[in-house]
Amino acid sequence: MLMLTRLNGHPLAINGDLIKSVESSPDTMITLITGEKIVVLETLSLVLEAARAWRVSILREALAHATTAQQSAATADLVQHAATADSAASANAAHHADPQSQTHRHQK
Repeated sequence: MLMLTRLNGHPLAINGDLIKSVESSPDTMITLITGEKIVVLETLSLVLEAARAWRVSILREALAHATTAQQSAATADLVQHAATADSAASANAAHHADPQSQTHRHQK
């Protein structure tokens, strides 16, 4: 949400996805996709900067979430591979430690 200020000084939060256009004539007027027009104290450039910063924060959070999910998946894969390798190594060690298997192997 973009935190802006109405002309009367009251704070206003606007969903950046609903902004259709922003004009400066001389007051800054925001037109929403619903057709509603809102006049704010902030300049056109400040509204655009707030919209850009808001969008960047959403994308940064999405990227962090995706990166965390990818890291979790990669970690799970490594754990799975390590567990498989550990099982194979344990089975191999148990086979070589079993006197029956060694006797059987030498009798052939």
